[in-house]
This record gives sequence, structure tokens and C-alpha cells, in this order.
Amino acid sequence: MVLEAQGESPAAQDALEKLCRIYWRPVYSFIRRQGVGLEEAEDLTQGFFALLLKRRDLDAVRKEKGRLRSYLLTSVKHFLASEGRRAMAVKRGKGQRVVALDGLSANERSEIEPADSRSADRIYERRWALTLMEQVLRRLKDEYHTAGNAALFDWLKQLLPDEPGAPPRSEIAASLDMTENAVRQAFHRFRHRYQILLREEIGHTVAIASDIEDELRHLIAVLRA
Repeated sequence: MVLEAQGESPAAQDALEKLCRIYWRPVYSFIRRQGVGLEEAEDLTQGFFALLLKRRDLDAVRKEKGRLRSYLLTSVKHFLASEGRRAMAVKRGKGQRVVALDGLSANERSEIEPADSRSADRIYERRWALTLMEQVLRRLKDEYHTAGNAALFDWLKQLLPDEPGAPPRSEIAASLDMTENAVRQAFHRFRHRYQILLREEIGHTVAIASDIEDELRHLIAVLRA
């Protein structure tokens, strides 16, 4: 998707807007960690993406080793360091909502408050990783719902490593009228599809396919830190 978002065609603009809608949270989190108030952080986030959309050019991503994650972090740092650009962004952000800044959970808000001991860079990286994984789960959920397996998705999702309090397979089997072996096989397929979608989603944020595995390793390291 990074490659699709480069250039000035309508398709490139659509791809860039989609990237902005998906990955605004890491940028917002980084800005908040600078000690910026809620309203100003929202305006700055809107202004930052408004300028990004206005430029309609992601060729600079290649300078950041082809990774959208690195490009946005470098860009927002430069953006905040420029008082003139910052003031313009606040003004622009107040009058334009290019991304929907909603849906932040209580946990998300607490982890980006100034009291958080983690650095702004680490908060950005963690929020990036979580956002990417949320996007993967959203796609997987849509697939299961389309196939009429919404209940199966809700149960299998709880077996993922990062989900707390995973239920025993016997409970899942009883609830879905399946055998435990069938549940194990279903989860094997679920996890395999999850891994495929995860790599696809990472692939949307890099300019070179060979960088996918490096980004995946980085993602895992960030979440384990």
C-alpha cells in the first residue's frame, strides 16, 4: 500500500488516506507523550495528516529504509520541531477532520499520558504494533463473519497468545458443539490465516517485500519489551 500511495493519481490518494485512517493512533500517541494537551494533540494530529495528504507524496519513505513506521515517526518529529509548521497545523487541524480520532480505550489513553515512564519513541512503536495487530484481527473477523462463523471467531480469538484468560478448549468445544480435536484443528487454521494476514498487513507498510520479515521481528520485539 505504501507503493500504491506514492504519486498523485486518485488511486494513490485513496491509498494514502486509508493509511492515515489506520495509523493515526501512533502519531497521536507520540504527540501526547510530548506533554501536549488533548485538544491540541488532536489538532496537531489532524494538521499533520492534512499536510501529508496535501503533499500526496510518500517517495521519502524509501529514505527510511522503505518503512512507513519510520517515515511517519521522523516526519512527526520534524513537524513538531517547526513552530511555524506546528502553528499552521493546529489551525488546519481545527477546521479539518481528515481522520476520525475516536475509539481510544481507557487503556490506550492511560498509556499515552505524560505520566507514562516510557519514551515517546517507545510509546509510538508499541502503539504502531498494536494498531497493526488490530487491523489484522479486524480483517480476520470480517472473513469469519462473512463465512457465518462469527461465534467461532469470538472463541478462537481468545486463544491467541496476547489474550488474557484464555478458556480451555473443552469449554469452547462444549459451547460450539464440537470435539476438542475439531477445536484444535480450527485454531490451527485460525492461527495460520492470522499469520498470513499479519504479513500482508506489514507488507502494506513497507516499500520492499524483503523487508516484511525484518518488520515482523521488530514488531515482536516491541511487544515483548
